Amino acid sequence: MRQYYVYILTNKSGTLYVGVTNDLERRMSEHKGSLVPGFTKKYKIDQLMYYEEANDVREAIAREKQIKGWRREKKIALIEADNPTWQDLSADWF
Repeated sequence: MRQYYVYILTNKSGTLYVGVTNDLERRMSEHKGSLVPGFTKKYKIDQLMYYEEANDVREAIAREKQIKGWRREKKIALIEADNPTWQDLSADWF
């Protein structure tokens, strides 16, 4: 069964980014290497703060949209429930 991931990234200044992927390790490699043009590259957003898994792509996309619609405070609460010290969860992947 295919896995999908909804994830939240940040940078040194605390900007939050919500994304979805079917390969979290590859996607984090792309973010850390600034390989994808756009918002995350421009603002150097490459620290993984939170992720959750989904088995269905539609479910993952719906969850991504839901989180993107939240106020910043609610996103921070979601991160801090699992990662209170704001450690980069992908720091030792590469």
